[in-house]
Amino acid sequence: MIRKSVLLIVAISFFILKLAAKEGMWIPILLEKYNIAEMQQMGFKLSADDIYDVNHASMKDAIVIFGGGCTGELISDEGLRITNHHCGYRQIQSHSTLEHDYLTDGFWAMSKTDELQNPGLTVSFLEYMEDVSEKVFKNTEGLSNEEKEKIIERNSAEIKKQASENGKYSAQIKPLFYGNQYFLYVYKIYKDVRLVGAPPSSIGKFGGDTDNWMWPRHTGDFSIFRIYADANNEPAEYSPNNVPFKPKKYFPISLKGVNPEDFTMVFGYPGSTQQFITSNEVDIIMRQRDPDRIKIRDKKLEIIGADMEADPGVRIQYSAKYQGISNAWKKWQGEMLGLKRLNAVDEKIEFEEAFKNWAIENNTWETKYKAVFENFDAIFKEYAPYIKASDYYSEIVLRGIEIFSLAERSSAVINKIENKKTDNLVDQIGNMIKSMPDFYKDFNQPTDEKLFTELLPVLMFDIDKQFLPNDFQELMEKNDIEKLLNKVYKKSILTNQQKLNNVLHAEREKVLKDLRNDPLIKLYKSLSFHYEVNIKPVVDSLNKQIEKNMQIYMAGIMEMKKNQPLYADANLTLRVTYGKVEGYKPLDGVIYKYYTTLSGIIEKDNPEIYDYDVPDRLKELYEKKDFGRYQVNGDVPVCFTASNHTSGGNSGSPVVNATGELIGINFDRVWEGTMSDIMFDPEMCRNISLDIRYALFIIDKFAGAGYLLDEMEIVE
Repeated sequence: MIRKSVLLIVAISFFILKLAAKEGMWIPILLEKYNIAEMQQMGFKLSADDIYDVNHASMKDAIVIFGGGCTGELISDEGLRITNHHCGYRQIQSHSTLEHDYLTDGFWAMSKTDELQNPGLTVSFLEYMEDVSEKVFKNTEGLSNEEKEKIIERNSAEIKKQASENGKYSAQIKPLFYGNQYFLYVYKIYKDVRLVGAPPSSIGKFGGDTDNWMWPRHTGDFSIFRIYADANNEPAEYSPNNVPFKPKKYFPISLKGVNPEDFTMVFGYPGSTQQFITSNEVDIIMRQRDPDRIKIRDKKLEIIGADMEADPGVRIQYSAKYQGISNAWKKWQGEMLGLKRLNAVDEKIEFEEAFKNWAIENNTWETKYKAVFENFDAIFKEYAPYIKASDYYSEIVLRGIEIFSLAERSSAVINKIENKKTDNLVDQIGNMIKSMPDFYKDFNQPTDEKLFTELLPVLMFDIDKQFLPNDFQELMEKNDIEKLLNKVYKKSILTNQQKLNNVLHAEREKVLKDLRNDPLIKLYKSLSFHYEVNIKPVVDSLNKQIEKNMQIYMAGIMEMKKNQPLYADANLTLRVTYGKVEGYKPLDGVIYKYYTTLSGIIEKDNPEIYDYDVPDRLKELYEKKDFGRYQVNGDVPVCFTASNHTSGGNSGSPVVNATGELIGINFDRVWEGTMSDIMFDPEMCRNISLDIRYALFIIDKFAGAGYLLDEMEIVE
């Protein structure tokens, strides 16, 4: 027993060490309890209230959720907000044409009247967060899981209703620690957000997908927007009468730069992490899911990339889509290699054994946790083939062949008419007609035909036949892929905007007949029906079982570590992460320093490659050494690395120094550390940030938009 106790202490201590210092995405209202002392020991000069305070202006009032999944920060008292170029990419792309190619040439509004509106784009300010676990769990003790869920849902709805104050605010309740805790988040949402400036892609996306997730990095990844409000500084739909938003707080900008070991803090909205998943799930991710999705996206990127390279018009149409496909594709590659390097499955098994020993010593293994781990083994054995099929449908049918998105909308119209559910039918058809110009504007049929002919055979031959509808199998067996293209794709009315428009404007019987008989819609309906009926419900059910088991397991981990700081997985809510400026050693004999410079951009210059074609104006500034007040040792700093634990959603997050001044904009992680969503490695995990001095240099010297700097508080 003594030996077992010693082993338990060693194993748990090892796990705690892995969670210490730089690792963690911490809840702002708990900083005083868990983190502020350590932060101050590392050099932070401010208090927890300076970061988050509901009664006084604090940093949290200068940070927004930008759109649906990035972070942005206020940098002036006139609503000026900065985020990443890749976060604003779809807005920049939507305003681009061959005549006004803002992706290639950049865009700069030289006055407020030149700023471009972006319908549908919002920014969300957090008013406050609150632990509402007690209120959510009220009257649930002793209930079955099904009854408990209903009460939790009812309690949550009532809490959100009260917090929203009749629609003034948007209220969300999100579970933490797999439903062992619940937090309320109350937001004020602004809907008039205008594009102010963006560098050309040759700066904002310099290095393209080759450099994505890599270090050294030389990307000027920023874009600038302005938030507008009504005369009372309240949210309002777009109006020329709206005025620049007046924030409670904005970040002063430091020109003092960064040095090794400097304290850094990232404050933003990390999207999703899976720090506590079991060895079973890590194994499936590493050996099945990541390789499968990488393989499919290899084909997508090859097809789209070749067409973009051959045609500038296609480049504009597909650049944002290509970026969306490639981002996760490359991240998964690094994640898979990182998990293998860390022996992640064995590490998880080791911790699970330590947990088991702890539970045995506390007399809870047999009564509480043994069944949970037996369930994990059974669930994941069934889960593996179903999640494989789900991944293939997701990558090919739902988000692969582009015209299937029109088939999906058409299928919804058919179902409404067939089932005589005429409520909102006119609106549904009207919305489809209304969205068609945007779809066809960014649609290139020859590219999509190649996706069709390349991806359908992958679906046919890579997954077990039980996951495929019989009519699809027969169609594939009777026709080679070129015949299928001519027989199904090219005969579809979906390929002709005018024909589809005419059909949707016809009498209801003709709408039903023409859509129901369309070969492409038939194919999509068959595939999607099989997925919705035979695959998705099983995956959903298994995921629910996994969640329930994880809830019990997580409660045990929380009990085991009750005297230790423990951070919840990211869930696109406001978090603080902190570390220090430092490089890293990716390989034996290779040491990366913590910063890059403009000289490195010039070294990479290659006019023959779109992503490395340095703008003439930037080369001219470099040759003349016209760096202004942004120069350091005869060069301009561009990017730097630090040991902050970040994830997707942290894109655009402010990176601040020890006194709360903006020193950078977070935009990426290093490739060797992309497994940090699952397992953090303090030796290898680094976030990559744009040095704010480079952003100011581009705005001022390159773009000639120095008037924007007049709005900012710049600290020399």
